Amino acid sequence: MDDEDLLRLDQQICFSLHAAARAFNGVYRTLLKDLGLTYPQYLVMLVLWEHDELPVKKIGERLRLDSGTLSPLLKRLEAAGHVERRRSAEDERSVTVRLTEGGRALREQALAVPRALADSTELSLDDVRDLRARLDKLTAALDRGPGKGTGKGGRGGAS
Repeated sequence: MDDEDLLRLDQQICFSLHAAARAFNGVYRTLLKDLGLTYPQYLVMLVLWEHDELPVKKIGERLRLDSGTLSPLLKRLEAAGHVERRRSAEDERSVTVRLTEGGRALREQALAVPRALADSTELSLDDVRDLRARLDKLTAALDRGPGKGTGKGGRGGAS
């Protein structure tokens, strides 16, 4: 790739990821409307459906969200009757979130979401697994920071 192409929008992996994320959000918005959830709220519920109860800090770590972003999501989920927040008896600074019966029941309705989303991608299950693995690898490399990746696999493509 020559230098002139490096700054072309269509050569930016970050823009391709941004455009894909916006497209995903549009599909999720439609699929989650009947559940009364936003996409970020859905992510919180996915974590809680796996674990039933977790400290806010663990939810934030799992979703890569800071407490300033996570707290309003949890307040809205609590107001909707899906979760309960409680201060830890051992450490009052720690807040634990757990599913309510309503939150557990919502899981059954949500089972249709991943299938509908998969259909929307028009990708095979193997393609989805491969893409997810590649994105996980990309995320891990980016988490290491600038200049800390292996430098391998660069077949061109700007950021």
